[in-house]
Amino acid sequence: MSEPVLEIRDLHVDYGFGDDPTHVLRGVDLTLHRGEVLGLAGESGCGKSTLAYAATRLLPPPGLITGGEVWLTDREGRRSDVLGLTDAQLRAARWRDVAIVFQGAMSSLNPVFRIGRQLTDGIRAHRPGLSAGDLEARAAELLEMVGISADRLRAYPHQLSGGMRQRVMIAMALALEPQVLLMDEPTTALDVVMQRQILEQIMELRDRLGFSVVLITHDVSLLVEVADRIAIMYAGEIVEEATASEVYRRPRHPYSAGLLGSFPPLHGPRRELSGIPGAPPDLQRLGPGCPFAPRCPHAMDVCRDVRPVLGPPRTGEDRRVACHLHDADLVAAGVGEGSGAISGVGLPPELAR
Repeated sequence: MSEPVLEIRDLHVDYGFGDDPTHVLRGVDLTLHRGEVLGLAGESGCGKSTLAYAATRLLPPPGLITGGEVWLTDREGRRSDVLGLTDAQLRAARWRDVAIVFQGAMSSLNPVFRIGRQLTDGIRAHRPGLSAGDLEARAAELLEMVGISADRLRAYPHQLSGGMRQRVMIAMALALEPQVLLMDEPTTALDVVMQRQILEQIMELRDRLGFSVVLITHDVSLLVEVADRIAIMYAGEIVEEATASEVYRRPRHPYSAGLLGSFPPLHGPRRELSGIPGAPPDLQRLGPGCPFAPRCPHAMDVCRDVRPVLGPPRTGEDRRVACHLHDADLVAAGVGEGSGAISGVGLPPELAR
């Protein structure tokens, strides 16, 4: 595994102030390595976008970072805690070291400015010595890099298709060749053909420029194809993290298995889509146990009383899971994995080792 370029440690985020805030991120730990594509998946409201905005200190009020660290390594190898940077240092790091592609290109692009101006604004702020000709040449190069003709520099956002606007957002994020690219639902509201084209282009640019990607989406099937590793989020926590192939072939958490069972397989025999029963939890009324227990078909008594800890299900295994079905101490005591000791529940076939 290559060196870490972004390390999130014990990150906590609350929405609201006073004595009763909503805890939307609770002790999130995540590491992105250089040149890696890390997928972040989960249902709407699980905290995926909040994690991206908190890591870049773009979290709008009433969001509040209450604890944790976000370590960013620049191209010279210097590590700095993003949460401790001054405003000037933060402005210098954004777009140069870490950039973000926001969800919804039409609402992210300014409708009254031409594409060329919006592409050059960030370059001008970080490289004030460039001439107008150099700025225009760089903007044209960026557009062509994402497959758009340079004559579109004078177009307004409404004159471009949805896919082209999304490509402009990607070009804008890559203008200063950052080390880390955070992509928040980059293919939302696009048809499947355009999704495929944009994702293939992102992968091609990653191979050419060497940046690392955090790809946020609710579509696990999308991540299986493009990500190196996948982290599954539920109720503001990481509940499983493993390589994309391991998550797809051998999910350890019942929530991961439920997500995978919600889309049809591209190959092999047909199977019935199972989905996930119930609704996401109310983050203000979480119980002491596993947040997924009320929706989990394999829940045990211990799941409702004790919150599982994210860790390796087996010594030496390169993955993490927060589930009592794989808790080594419970298994040793005859509870959980294959034992059926509590509530008559053993390890289901889709979670078997």
